[in-house]
Amino acid sequence: MLAYLIRRLLYAVPILIGVNLITFALFFVVNTPDDMARMQLGVKRVTPEAIERWKAERGYDKPLFINPAATGSAVFTDTIFFAKSARMFAADFGRAEDGRDIAREIVSRMGPSLAIALPTFILGLLVTVSFALLLTFFRASYLDFWGVVLCVAMMSISGLFYIIGGQYLVSKIWRLVPISGYGGGLDAWKFLILPVLIGVISGIGSSTRWYRTIFLEEIAKDYVRTARAKGLAEAAVLFRHVLQNALIPILTGVVVVIPLLFMGSLLTESFFGIPGLGSYTIDAINAQDFAVVRAMVFIGSVLYIVGLILTDLSYTLVDPRIRFH
Repeated sequence: MLAYLIRRLLYAVPILIGVNLITFALFFVVNTPDDMARMQLGVKRVTPEAIERWKAERGYDKPLFINPAATGSAVFTDTIFFAKSARMFAADFGRAEDGRDIAREIVSRMGPSLAIALPTFILGLLVTVSFALLLTFFRASYLDFWGVVLCVAMMSISGLFYIIGGQYLVSKIWRLVPISGYGGGLDAWKFLILPVLIGVISGIGSSTRWYRTIFLEEIAKDYVRTARAKGLAEAAVLFRHVLQNALIPILTGVVVVIPLLFMGSLLTESFFGIPGLGSYTIDAINAQDFAVVRAMVFIGSVLYIVGLILTDLSYTLVDPRIRFH
């Protein structure tokens, strides 16, 4: 197991380097340092002196990848790529265009993102798995038929409809919770309950259909017929055998999502005014703050790789017979 983990971590290094290189190249293909200076200065007629001054203040006056004027290791280190992208491997994300430390902003905004993402993830998993088990238990019945119809209808509706509809109905008409904003301490639940509820409801359709398909596939296998032949009740077969053997495909989609919870939800945080990582990314895109966007892309890549490794490790917990070499 230890050798497998080390090998997976070593595989992750070239993947992260490739993602970093591609992201860096795309940013500077779309916008050169001169274009970035013009956008940040926000003046129609920007003088060449102002552009050069802006680039020098932020380190964009250096070559992109190789500095032929330097000597020794400075040929590669005294470049924009090393200063802006390579240092992210050491958790040095630099500063945003407004001068604030990106790492400090990420740490401070991680709490609000998790405050929404974790309850949504846990409650959503409990609700959708339970609903899928219920439809499987009453399979080929009217309850199963109309449950599938409801799931298809719910997954066909855009997530924006749930957000806007929830804000209008719960906040504006019923005035039960604030329509947007965020507060710390014990009053935070007033601002979190509606986003969490909307997040759970919007994911019921697709997740329930996915879990129902897994359960129906398991319930048609030979070991289930053998369990029934031994006299086990249908509920015991469903919970003691089908659910346990269906955990491996479920974990594939669940565990890989856990690290990405730190990234926050772009739409939810933006519409509800939650100062999390999702809204931080959206604000950076709107402000053309490429330093923040590059940092968020890099963190997302790292968390996704961590999620894949956690998925493999979770298999051994579900089925101890699984071994990695």
